[in-house]
Amino acid sequence: MKGRQIPYSEAELLWIKGHRDLPRRETHAAFVERFNRPDVSMGNYAALCKRKGWLTGRTGCFEKGIVPHNKGKAMPFNAASAATRFKPGARQGVAVKLYQPIGTERTTRDGYVERKVNDDFPARRRWKAVHLIRWEAAHGPVPDGHALKCLDGDRSNTDPTNWVAIPRALLPRLAGGRWGRMAYDSAPDELKPTLLAIAKLDHATREAKAAHLTLTQQEARHG
Repeated sequence: MKGRQIPYSEAELLWIKGHRDLPRRETHAAFVERFNRPDVSMGNYAALCKRKGWLTGRTGCFEKGIVPHNKGKAMPFNAASAATRFKPGARQGVAVKLYQPIGTERTTRDGYVERKVNDDFPARRRWKAVHLIRWEAAHGPVPDGHALKCLDGDRSNTDPTNWVAIPRALLPRLAGGRWGRMAYDSAPDELKPTLLAIAKLDHATREAKAAHLTLTQQEARHG
């Protein structure tokens, strides 16, 4: 009862302390019935236990090794719950406005044209470069260790003849920079074939030297 201290007998306190590990709501009901104490509310009972430090010891979390009571059980049908559940493949809210159907094409900030090919996850795999789709349709999968290079510098030109598969090691050479030559994409059209040929020659020379060095080292180890 609020406003005054509630007295408890020694027997009542001993009983409460002895039942502190049991669910508090159940022990409160049993206490009221056993000692005829309708004046002690659930709040009074809980407050007394807290003041005395008679805690239940429960944290509200599943302890390691405890099996949940509903493990392996099917969720019972509830009409109200079923009406608000997400349906497989269903879109709601802003997802409806943002959705783009399969076959939609877009242009990235880098100028590549992409096409939506599926609605699966992860989301980044829903889109595929159109030039890659068309090149693979004409030539098959891009060889391992290779990438497609745009020949005319126009990345929106997805014609397969405008793309060539080159070793990835050529990409830094075609970017210019520290290689001391003009960048391929910004070079005049008449110079692009020459820059690509030089990059291929440099790459082939480097590969040949590496292969020769490996062979020489192997021969040295075997006497």
